Amino acid sequence: MKGLMFAGVITALATPFHNGDLDEDTLRRHIRFQIRAGVQGLVPCGTTGESPTLTYEEHKRVISIAVEEARGQVKVLAGAGSNSTREAIEFAEHAARAGADGLLAVTPYYNKPTQEGIFQHYQALARAVDLPIMLYNIPGRCGVNITPDTMARLAREIPAIVGVKEATGDLNQVIRTLELCGPDFLVTSGDDGLCLPIWSVGGGGVISVASNLIPGPVVTMWRAWEAGQAAETRALFFKMLPLFKALFLETNPMPLKAALNLAGLMGGEMRLPMCQPQAATLEALKPLLKDWGLL
Repeated sequence: MKGLMFAGVITALATPFHNGDLDEDTLRRHIRFQIRAGVQGLVPCGTTGESPTLTYEEHKRVISIAVEEARGQVKVLAGAGSNSTREAIEFAEHAARAGADGLLAVTPYYNKPTQEGIFQHYQALARAVDLPIMLYNIPGRCGVNITPDTMARLAREIPAIVGVKEATGDLNQVIRTLELCGPDFLVTSGDDGLCLPIWSVGGGGVISVASNLIPGPVVTMWRAWEAGQAAETRALFFKMLPLFKALFLETNPMPLKAALNLAGLMGGEMRLPMCQPQAATLEALKPLLKDWGLL
């Protein structure tokens, strides 16, 4: 499988801020926490990392810090997407210079390209850098879907494209993508709450929000699945499912940032238009965090 290096549990890192600035010390500490827990990789500057609110300089700095702290122990899949192909290439070129292992490139958003435009966007990105690329398909945020037919074309015609972070929420699309793209194309879950169903039809891991909080249990679940322990995997999945759901009671990463703050793992500061979640969300999170020993 071309994308096997990105299989397993990859944490979609939250980005800590303090008094409006990037909190580098906390970011480094959080990355070390993830590595100690046994995750297979890290995604800096994704949706969970509030990438739309980072300056270019901050974006590049977060990628560099992740590579420095990973020190080859885990894979770094650098967020390098944009609705501007030129801007995406700039981020990709920096990620390559910094030493990232690959790119996570979200579908161009807001300008709603056609399927041909999507293809040409990723083709240009692949020509610009010599790194493997994981697509990130999340039409709920981007307003456009990479269809399974386009996914298959990308996988077939662009060798650098090795897989997709699948966050459509549509299992029929997951199945069709796996059918068309074949066993060498990695489909990893972009939704904690759908990871087990996606694995059951051939998916190969999860790019996880919840692992910011409970990396060890998420890794244990993945290892149980890899070992063929279906009943154990299912039990762990349903144990974690209430937390998976609570982290999406409001727009990600608002509940996550609040939970990380309650757990003492990082401050809850966000950048507008992300804001503090409602009191009801906090009250829903507290008993779940207590159950996991985080309060």
